[in-house]
Amino acid sequence: MAQRLHLVFGGELVDPSRNVFRDVNDLHVVGIFPDYDSAYNAWKAEAQRTVDNAHMRYFIAHLHKLRDETQETSPTEELG
Repeated sequence: MAQRLHLVFGGELVDPSRNVFRDVNDLHVVGIFPDYDSAYNAWKAEAQRTVDNAHMRYFIAHLHKLRDETQETSPTEELG
């Protein structure tokens, strides 16, 4: 069975109505998680911790969607 990795990250937005970060060098990478449930729990904890800052947003990126799982080896999996 293929892993379904998820990245949880966040940062301060320029405008709360748009997904544009104020400073991409200041992003908070919470971590990479092996399944959606654990990623969701990490996302929720960070979102609740920063609830008083309307410009702060956290996201879950589905890393497994970056791979072509129909191929035995994805082009991003092997270099050279």
